[in-house]
Amino acid sequence: MAVSRLSITGVRNLQPVTLDLSPRINILHGVNGSGKTSVLEAVYLLALARSFRSSRLQPIIQHEENACTVFGNIQHSDGSEFNVGISRNRQSELQIKINGQNVRSAAQLAQTLPIQLINPDSFRLLEGSPKIRRQFLDWGVFHMEPKFLDAWRRLQTGLKQRNSLLRHATIDPLLLHSWEHELCLASNELDSYRRLYIQQLKPVFEKVLAQLIDVPSLTLSYFRGWDKEKDLQEVLTLSLERDSALGYTQAGPQRADLRLRISKNNAVDILSRGQQKLVVCALRIAQGYLLAKAQRQQCIYLVDDLPSELDQAHRQALCRLLEDLNCQVFITCVDHLLMTEGWGKETPITLFHVKQGQITPSGVTA
Repeated sequence: MAVSRLSITGVRNLQPVTLDLSPRINILHGVNGSGKTSVLEAVYLLALARSFRSSRLQPIIQHEENACTVFGNIQHSDGSEFNVGISRNRQSELQIKINGQNVRSAAQLAQTLPIQLINPDSFRLLEGSPKIRRQFLDWGVFHMEPKFLDAWRRLQTGLKQRNSLLRHATIDPLLLHSWEHELCLASNELDSYRRLYIQQLKPVFEKVLAQLIDVPSLTLSYFRGWDKEKDLQEVLTLSLERDSALGYTQAGPQRADLRLRISKNNAVDILSRGQQKLVVCALRIAQGYLLAKAQRQQCIYLVDDLPSELDQAHRQALCRLLEDLNCQVFITCVDHLLMTEGWGKETPITLFHVKQGQITPSGVTA
């Protein structure tokens, strides 16, 4: 899976441009603020119909433009192609097209074009809230288990209904029992998908991590969101009074978490920033390996400012892992000379110079 041609219009400071891309390594270089990250943002928009830099739409659309549009020719590994286009305007209207046909669901778009992001905010995967780690976990489950999305949606409905009942002065016991039953069914199904995925992810993650950094005591574990010794229905019954006082459900898969520890300490409290970056990279690369193995489908990697906080040896080790995935990679950096080493002689690399929003091809190596 690779974007062979990318057209961008109306995204931040970027001038309208059409780029012919390498199916493997694409390096965008230029001074800070030139627009390199905006190119990654455009690819992200193409895959997920949203930005990784802002939850708000307005900053993404170029000043004095009414909409931003990204169009991509996508090539499968078997040589077949399809087209994807996305447009968002200032009225928050979203249009998604795949091969010219309107698509209503961003989930369908995400499944069509799986993407992984490694950027300065990636540290939040270790130091941020459990929600960020759940999103990481559910990205993998979503792409591996076709029934995941239905179970996740049923969970959200069950939670919404139970929480609504909790806020009532008087709770209808029959209605509460009915929604708790549905909530428990969806929760147990979702938990089973997550546990299976973690079982598959852990050995791959450990193997990838060992090629980047030596942290023998680092462990990855999964907390499902409620007491592992108790059935969820029992937990909900026991916590009903407190849940009613708070107005929301405390236990369940909506509280699930991934825990990375060194001995009994949180890994984030022990590792340096550079080590944290390598751990996050190992997690996301492990997801790429799993996806490729299970579905024979490569995801696209967006790596913003790869050289920062990594020395030459670790940069090259990371490049080798990305190269072994046999997938398309977009990398931004200030000095392209730092990123043109470490790749195999046969790996096609395309360079793009970004200056004040203008993107110019600056070289091809193979």
